[in-house]
Amino acid sequence: MSVARNGAGPGPGAIALTGGLAAMAAIAALSLLGVDQRGPLLILAILAFWAASWRLTVSLAAIEPRGRAGRVALQVLIPIVFGVSLLFLWELVVRALQVPIVLLPAPSDIGVRIANSLPILWVDFVQTFLKAVVAGYVIGCASGFAVAVLVDRSSFLKRGLLPVGNLVSALPIVGVAPIMVMWFGFDWPSKAAVVVVMTFFPMLVNTVAGLSAAGAMERDLMRTYAAGPWQSLLKLRLPAAMPFIFNALKINSTLALIGAIVAEFFGTPIVGMGFRISAEIGRMNTDMVWAEIAVAALAGSLTYGILSVIERITTFWHPSYRKG
Repeated sequence: MSVARNGAGPGPGAIALTGGLAAMAAIAALSLLGVDQRGPLLILAILAFWAASWRLTVSLAAIEPRGRAGRVALQVLIPIVFGVSLLFLWELVVRALQVPIVLLPAPSDIGVRIANSLPILWVDFVQTFLKAVVAGYVIGCASGFAVAVLVDRSSFLKRGLLPVGNLVSALPIVGVAPIMVMWFGFDWPSKAAVVVVMTFFPMLVNTVAGLSAAGAMERDLMRTYAAGPWQSLLKLRLPAAMPFIFNALKINSTLALIGAIVAEFFGTPIVGMGFRISAEIGRMNTDMVWAEIAVAALAGSLTYGILSVIERITTFWHPSYRKG
């Protein structure tokens, strides 16, 4: 993989040396955990590991691969290195300070809990994500997009509905969720309704803004070609709005999961990620709580990543994806 470095960036040898120092500091810290968990050598090893890991991440970020495959690989490698460093540092600090598992479990404890609770986590994931989040997300985003197209055609709706949309989007979820539970029952449809409310207006506002993003020259050119309103929408304005639409989709991918989990605090069958978090925190089983949080974070991150890949494929023409 041929690379070009920013200015006087580090070479491959310096990067390998930094990675080796980080590994040596990690090994030293692990070996010192069993000797003296509060000793100064352990503190020095932890600081050395963090400094070497930080330097390794900065060195990787300074590399500019010339090939597309190299750029993609580097974009994946940098967050992995940084994330693993944070998890390892978390593990070392918790073990060194002997933090009670009730306050903050170590990543290894969370991993053990996940491995031992896969059936429960899967049932909760199906109830919260595959039912409530997916249904509410699809309905909320689709309806927000459809209403945005109608609003764009009417100045009355644009002036009247958008301010109301901004008002509704500011409503607290802790106030909306109990009402939806009363209206739609305790099962997943009430959680999906909360997700619809949370995702509808971000999609509406972003799509309306995106449909206005096409330049005046492009619109005049479409009128010169005698293009009708729908032809102009499909061939000019909608493609120009795609970055705005994907921005709303990515924002809603995280809002939907948060909304469904919080809504489960106010009434749900004895299943679901929000229910499990609420129940286990009352029993002081914080490792199980963190296991549910980890599953939710992983699901949200994967959804966001998939949408980013689709956006990259769909809006490859956008200036932000062009390389000078």
